[in-house]
Amino acid sequence: VQLQASGGGLVQTGGSLRLSCAASVSILNFNVMGWYRQTPGEQRELVVDVRRGGITTYTDSAKGRFTISRDNTKNTVSLQMNSLKPEDTAVYYCFAAGALSSYWGRGTLVTVSS
Repeated sequence: VQLQASGGGLVQTGGSLRLSCAASVSILNFNVMGWYRQTPGEQRELVVDVRRGGITTYTDSAKGRFTISRDNTKNTVSLQMNSLKPEDTAVYYCFAAGALSSYWGRGTLVTVSS
């Protein structure tokens, strides 16, 4: 299983970015997919995840600004990030978890300039 993340980049405060994560297999195999992020010296933290039935869990800092979507036909999960802040600067990692295994994509860097 491979997860290919894309969409990171440099944006100014208040701007938007859309991250995408494409899976090499049907995402119906996964119970949950989502995004974590990590800054230097810090632990990786959950940003948001979405379960197969569509239930989402957002970290408080992402609520109202970020939206996760899951496209079962395209085998992708996307993260629309609006009203970005400098503190959103991090490497963002896509992940997917099935009944027995979990998978991580390579990170994509998001930099928000002040």
